[in-house]
Amino acid sequence: MGFATPEYDVFRYSVILAAKQVSIEAYKTLIELLPTFKQIENPIKIENKLITDNQKVAKELEPLFNFIDFGRIKPRILADIIEPLEIVQVKIIFNVYRYVALPNDSNLSNTRGRSINESDYVWDDSACGSRLIIEDNGKIVQASSDCGHQNVRAKIALENEGNKGIFEWDVIIEKVCHYAWVGVCATENLDYDKFAGDQSTGWVLDSKGRCANSSKGIDYCPSFGDGTRITVHLDINKRTCAFAVNGILKYLRGIIYHQSFIQ
Repeated sequence: MGFATPEYDVFRYSVILAAKQVSIEAYKTLIELLPTFKQIENPIKIENKLITDNQKVAKELEPLFNFIDFGRIKPRILADIIEPLEIVQVKIIFNVYRYVALPNDSNLSNTRGRSINESDYVWDDSACGSRLIIEDNGKIVQASSDCGHQNVRAKIALENEGNKGIFEWDVIIEKVCHYAWVGVCATENLDYDKFAGDQSTGWVLDSKGRCANSSKGIDYCPSFGDGTRITVHLDINKRTCAFAVNGILKYLRGIIYHQSFIQ
């Protein structure tokens, strides 16, 4: 399982999602004009092509720009692919060009997060509720119907130099019992036998569509069930967290994380 995501693909996903909200024609056009990062192997130039309702798409995108680090997208991709679409504010693109042009600037990686080998990403039996069962060399965790709200943590902590970094990962819920919870927690001061959402060091999304932390909850998304893929997006730089349910992304703003989470 990889944690690394090219920032361009984050942008592409956001554009396609916004276009789908506007019209099917805009959606189809932008799918055609925005190749995936892996498909961009040689210098390419997007010819001017009329994008239906491009200003409407641009308006839908505006709230997502705060969560896209355009400085991680290569200037060639900005110039050849993104700029001709006329859906990104000129000042945003100009600021990236200016950033690259300034001397003594350390260039950012074009990928957010870091890659982790699938064999390393398993559940930690030493950070697990007493009634939870870990199987298949740590790849699967099961809960009995009477386990209550217990927790288990992944074995690898999300560490980065300077307490910075952007991470994302998937959790597949094969079968939901009464409730299933997915989220993030600190590496310390979490009681794995008690509900994480009642603790100050746990932030979780439940299968009924609510987020909880410190015994406070908010409605976040529709409920979900068996076979759901939950993608957790964690931006330690901005102290924000987001959850995508089966690819539908929504941001949860203003979460301040306990420092021990990234130790």
